[in-house]
Amino acid sequence: MKKIYFIINLFVLATIMGCANDDLDIDLDGIAAPANISALTTVTQDNTGKVTFLPKGEGATQYKINFGDGSPVSDYVSIGGTVSHVYKEGVYKSKIIAYGLNGKTTEVEKEVVVSFRAPENLVVVVTNDLSVSKKITVTATADFALFYDVYFGETGHPDPISANNGESVSYTYQEAGTYTIRVVSKSAAIKTTEYTQEVTAKLVVAPSTSAPTPPNRQASDVISIYGTKYANVAGTNYFPDWGQAGQGSSWAEFDLNGDKMLNYIKLSYQGIALADNVTIDVSGMEYFHMDVWTPDLQKIETSLISKTNGEKPVVKDLTANQWTSIDIPISAFTSQGLTVADIFQLKFVGTPWAGGTVFIDNIYFYKTPAESIALPLDFESANLTYTWGGFGNVDASVVTNPNKTGLNVSNKVVKLDKKSGAETWGGASLNLENTLDFTKGTKVKVLVWSPKVGADILYKMELSTSPKDGNGNPSVNFEVHATTTVANAWEVLTFDLTSAASFSTSIKYDRVILFPDFGQNGTGATYYFDDIKQSN
Repeated sequence: MKKIYFIINLFVLATIMGCANDDLDIDLDGIAAPANISALTTVTQDNTGKVTFLPKGEGATQYKINFGDGSPVSDYVSIGGTVSHVYKEGVYKSKIIAYGLNGKTTEVEKEVVVSFRAPENLVVVVTNDLSVSKKITVTATADFALFYDVYFGETGHPDPISANNGESVSYTYQEAGTYTIRVVSKSAAIKTTEYTQEVTAKLVVAPSTSAPTPPNRQASDVISIYGTKYANVAGTNYFPDWGQAGQGSSWAEFDLNGDKMLNYIKLSYQGIALADNVTIDVSGMEYFHMDVWTPDLQKIETSLISKTNGEKPVVKDLTANQWTSIDIPISAFTSQGLTVADIFQLKFVGTPWAGGTVFIDNIYFYKTPAESIALPLDFESANLTYTWGGFGNVDASVVTNPNKTGLNVSNKVVKLDKKSGAETWGGASLNLENTLDFTKGTKVKVLVWSPKVGADILYKMELSTSPKDGNGNPSVNFEVHATTTVANAWEVLTFDLTSAASFSTSIKYDRVILFPDFGQNGTGATYYFDDIKQSN
């Protein structure tokens, strides 16, 4: 039999190698041993004691069964295959032996109860999944039973699902509604034991759209607890499970097409705890913000918890089935006597108590900046960080003006190095913290220093939160071109935004993009830009 096992494995290996490149290295030793090994054990109801094993697992190519009664180990069992064995009445410790592609094995013990008495003391627990709509989980346990069948009662699905005695089985209904489930507990006896119950498959209502995207902010103007826009405080625990009486909520991280958010289910109260010995001083912030979505909660109470003088709550109303953006002044907490220089926990309480589900995203503290990245841009501020992102093999940075002559004698400018061989579309982008007010003008003037005459300078603006196009870029944008007329000197280029068919004054564009010598591959040339401002 060992020969058969190796022949099968060699066949699988040959198949893999035949589908691979000639130079592919396969590290068989690096393949992990099979995992999560188990077996469904069923028995015929005819007093014969015939038990059938259906082994399962991850990374296994085949199995053997040690029946645990002193009889020989079974032949190899293929994936999805079964093997049967006749037992005398009794309790046995069988073993499921799983074999991996490289010969590594994993063994797990499985108790086999063979009784010619009908199951007794059947207990069935039925639960609704709290995060998956219309999903029901059944767990049945009975004395003398080996397994059970569950008929979930949905039209068109008459076949039962089997599970080992004491283990769980789940089913997701096609439609929400009330169904009658039937549980049949089985031993080796002819007689079985049954249980029926009406269950309700419930919809779990969740948001279908993401929370509003927070605005661009300087790192010094925000302290983020949860979200993807800003850097979060490290080590934060979003479900500390304080274990106090009444805290019956559960927690999950809900994933909406890649956008993750906190989901507190049956919210009584839940906490967020910073890492051990970590506190944050929010006394310099002006507001606490979070976005909340709920299908059934009426209110949410938010408490900031100080390390030294307790907690204070603020209650806000919620609107069902849509995102509610909440901004609470820090003064709403300090006016109650709370010290906010050493916040180490937050707490959320739902109304009605333990009566609903809530989704929360973008939890952060912020303040109104004294300065912000917005047009006009002159790059002179020592308080702002102008983070230009180069792409297409273009490097971007704010540098000292290398040519303080003519039209531009300012200290700081933007330098774009379009490296040799850079993409024709290479450039750099900057996120704005305040969007444009187009009553101030629909033209943009830019000081440009070019090493050559006739360079096409493309000015582009995007709405960063708009849906992505086929290239992964925001689909809401406009582009305007202008051409340099002098070399090695500063000149003002004017971009008439209204000349772009896609431009609209109603759109809150929040990203500026510059493309030096657009349409041409890079030659290693350097371009400089400064004083980006609106004009009529």
